[in-house]
Amino acid sequence: MNLHHLLTKRNHEKGPLRVGLIGAGKFGSMYLAQAGSTEGVHLAAIADLAPARAVEALRRTGWRNGQGTAASLADALAKGTTFITDDAPAMIASPGLDVIIDATGSPSAGITHVLACCRHGKHIIMVNVEADALAGPLLARRAEEAGIVYSLAYGDQPALICELVDWARACGFTVVAAGKGTKYLPVYHQSTPDTVWSHYGFTEEQLAKGDFNAKMFNSFLDGTKSAIEMAAVANATGLVPPKDGLRFPPCGADDLPRILKPRAAGGLLDAAGQVEVVSSLERDGRPVFRDLRWGVYVTFTTENSYSARCFREYGVNTDESGRYSALYRPAHLIGLELGISVASVALRGEPTGAARDFTGDVVATAKRDLLPGETLDGEGGFTVYGTLLPARKSIASGYLPIGLAHQVKVMKPITAGETITWGDVAASRQDETVKFRLEMEAAFKKEWSIENK
Repeated sequence: MNLHHLLTKRNHEKGPLRVGLIGAGKFGSMYLAQAGSTEGVHLAAIADLAPARAVEALRRTGWRNGQGTAASLADALAKGTTFITDDAPAMIASPGLDVIIDATGSPSAGITHVLACCRHGKHIIMVNVEADALAGPLLARRAEEAGIVYSLAYGDQPALICELVDWARACGFTVVAAGKGTKYLPVYHQSTPDTVWSHYGFTEEQLAKGDFNAKMFNSFLDGTKSAIEMAAVANATGLVPPKDGLRFPPCGADDLPRILKPRAAGGLLDAAGQVEVVSSLERDGRPVFRDLRWGVYVTFTTENSYSARCFREYGVNTDESGRYSALYRPAHLIGLELGISVASVALRGEPTGAARDFTGDVVATAKRDLLPGETLDGEGGFTVYGTLLPARKSIASGYLPIGLAHQVKVMKPITAGETITWGDVAASRQDETVKFRLEMEAAFKKEWSIENK
């Protein structure tokens, strides 16, 4: 509750925090919109493969003329301006920066950037939840060993969910479920970049004016992004995925404590302590009353009769028993809130959520029948969508992570709806991203085998 005070104090005593941003897309641009007006923060560098995009992002988000024209990072640090480059590794290696933000969305780039931060002593904030879902448990361990902070990005739903879970546990409540809302129908699993805009209802005029990416928005729609984000939450909190994947039950804010509780108590969960995503649409397409499409939630319970009585006395929404309740936030502001992570990581040394174990994994599922010789096109594409599973089930079954289901060739016929395995595709075991993921799998398989003895 005192981050602004700490930023002000830091600014007066040592000067501002010096931040480097990788990726000037939508999330990065939203952070830019606020960073310039945040006391105690100097956005010193932006790395983007297309530097012109970074220049345009500064202009679009209201930065003054002259920003982005620094000749070098040293020049930007000295003059309080912003250096733009296409060389993220060099930016990370340069002295002077306190915090790096990865807003790329590329699993392979994210792993590379985290390991570079470990070598050069830079804290890292992972907007790149794709990399976190693929290898976050091992990346977080490497960061801890290097003495840096590895953090999920506040403003994105996973970090906000982690905050709610932490609130409930710190209050002494038992967390029953946690997750987010989204727009979901079963048919969306087959959505492609060619069909995505019809589901969203955007007009051609809106698409022409906005910075919309068809694959990214399709990932939101086809369930992949939800699976990836819930894997991040599961790995950060220990809450487990449903055994056969997210169910996306229709549920509004008022019904959270009645639906998101165990079946034994009259709800829909296999057991207490799960992640789940709720849909803003009934299965027939009707809107859910007081839907949580843009929000996050936690359901919790108490065995204490006095506490349950207090729920009623203070107008807390509960189920019929009075013992299950919920807290929710109806919206999230994405990059506009990212400054919370920057301040927490740099000034408190605390992440706003980080993987602590390997609990959830996101595997590739075929959108349609696939034939040998075809090439998978990854998250949000035409060929696969992501399914969240318990990590132990995923690894034991040899399933292919969604983060590696890109530009790999199909070797065997795969039926629509079938989960893809390593043996179904020609994935190079020499690829650095593949090698890092296999190293993580081996490490946790060894730990699990020791636990089971």
